[in-house]
Amino acid sequence: MKIRLISTLIAALLFSLPMFSLPNTVAADPASVFTSLKGLAGEWEATDEKGNPAITTLKLVSGGSAIMEEMPHESMVTMYHMDNDRLLMTHYCSAMNQPRMQAESSPDGKTIVFNFIDGTNIDKASVGHMQKMTLTIQDKDHFSEKWIFSGGGKEQAKTIEYTRKQ
Repeated sequence: MKIRLISTLIAALLFSLPMFSLPNTVAADPASVFTSLKGLAGEWEATDEKGNPAITTLKLVSGGSAIMEEMPHESMVTMYHMDNDRLLMTHYCSAMNQPRMQAESSPDGKTIVFNFIDGTNIDKASVGHMQKMTLTIQDKDHFSEKWIFSGGGKEQAKTIEYTRKQ
């Protein structure tokens, strides 16, 4: 009888532990993440791989329903917008294609991972295109983007650290 009672108590304890030790992995609401992205509107400065200053501008367009990120130093534009309950981005790339990616965010909404879902001018898997982008908001004056370019069976990563231009 004692063994059965002890076994039951141990089993109950083991089954209850994961409930207390698992982190909250529920992603932030896409609409609230989009709202936080709107807070990035303005001019941002970074340094390119050659040490040259690179200016990027994020601005609200289309009545605030989209955010346009202009990267003149790269001759590219990225548009962020809601699609019902999804946060999407379309990257108008200098590789002459337009990958579309869907956001997944961390519970606090500060790290947003955009994963490739489809794109135009990408007719086969071997065509080089942006596959993934991770945007991390450190604070109101700093954010970073890590871009993953996929093509020819290889991936290349590029991270850009931005500071709000004062």
